[in-house]
Amino acid sequence: MDSRRNSLLEKYSVFIAASSKRLKYHLAALRPRQWTKNLVVFAAPLFAFSINLESLLGSLLAFILFCCASSGFYLINDIVDVESDRQHPVKCKRPIAAGLVNIRVATLLAFVLLGIALIVGWLRSPQLGAAITAYALLQIAYNVRLKRMVILDIGAIATGFVLRALAGAAATNIVLSAWFLLCTAMLALFLGIEKRKAELRLTQINGTKPRAVLKRYSLPLLSRMENVVTTGTVVTYALWSAGPSLHGASTSWMLVTLPFVLYGIFRYQLLSDPHEIANHSDNLPQGGRSEQPEEVLLKDIPILVTVISWIITCFAILWLKKQGMIV
Repeated sequence: MDSRRNSLLEKYSVFIAASSKRLKYHLAALRPRQWTKNLVVFAAPLFAFSINLESLLGSLLAFILFCCASSGFYLINDIVDVESDRQHPVKCKRPIAAGLVNIRVATLLAFVLLGIALIVGWLRSPQLGAAITAYALLQIAYNVRLKRMVILDIGAIATGFVLRALAGAAATNIVLSAWFLLCTAMLALFLGIEKRKAELRLTQINGTKPRAVLKRYSLPLLSRMENVVTTGTVVTYALWSAGPSLHGASTSWMLVTLPFVLYGIFRYQLLSDPHEIANHSDNLPQGGRSEQPEEVLLKDIPILVTVISWIITCFAILWLKKQGMIV
């Protein structure tokens, strides 16, 4: 009797361990680190100085729905690109490419996640549903065609961030400043250009054949594009933070946060600089951290401290304004 019970316990333990591993692989296939991009939906109440339980819950819903939608497309992308990913030095470790997640299960999970995002979004509000639908259509267009079209590929990435911001506004019934939307677009373009720079740099270091779209780019071209959008980002943020006189923030004290934005941009440029990569090759990936923006936010301490300091400063200004201590 004891031996039978021990045998059942052993089988149960093996089953639990195997299930935990499968769950871990399926979760990894959703790319949870990429969910940091969806935090843009929380910008609507923060930039509108409308921080309350209702707006936070609305933003949280938009965040969850965009995580579902983006993970659904990550799964679809990995399924479609499974053969090419297996030839890639890094992407071959992804769960689907490595054979750790069944393609049929991944396909079913992708459509379930996309279905949840679209249905719940439309039930919440037509504006939120429209934003998620537009994001889904953009992802389809990007993966079918746009990611192979020079310049438009970066524009599509930026549009995805703008749609996230609009979704956050739709979920909270907040009207966003035009300067905020322009700043979001410029910052997203900046991140997209930095990503392409890092990818191009990586192909040069490894001597590998670049993807079709990378053949149309060069480091000098990307640097000139970077100069334009960096200037645009700083100018539009400064105009927004200048206050109500320019139809921006509700207080001009937001100009205090401008140094954090400047430092964050300059720090990000440093991480993608070829000389920085060459001189600190032991601490940086071969292409630089800017190939994966989510890794920069999670792992680069100066960037993380800058973002946290910016958030704390924004909340401090909001509190002081509510107390009537500033205007």
